[in-house]
Amino acid sequence: MLIGVLIGESLRVGSELNSVPLQVTSVRRIEVASATDRQPRQWTLLDLPAPEGDAGRLAGALADCLAPSGGWYVNYHTGAEAFVVFADRAFRYPRGNGAARVTGEEDARSVGVPEPQRDWED
Repeated sequence: MLIGVLIGESLRVGSELNSVPLQVTSVRRIEVASATDRQPRQWTLLDLPAPEGDAGRLAGALADCLAPSGGWYVNYHTGAEAFVVFADRAFRYPRGNGAARVTGEEDARSVGVPEPQRDWED
């Protein structure tokens, strides 16, 4: 089973995520102190477990749905791999691999994800 969180506000207007079956297990609203001027201060978080075998396909589907501006990403992980997905691209690496994570953090920085938001779980 893969475990991840999608921020509702990160979705590109007009996009539709329907190619991978997902089940929302929790929806919550939070206030975000580290929001940039291109992000709203309140976010809607959706917990989305999915079958582990769908991890790669989900990365591609999310990359097609995320807004290209605003510093958005989605992260999730399987038992063996961590996934960090940005608009139009996805990064995956073995969980616990610090060097690979640094590469993902550099990608996040390059698309405008502020430091406090680069806090995903491996």
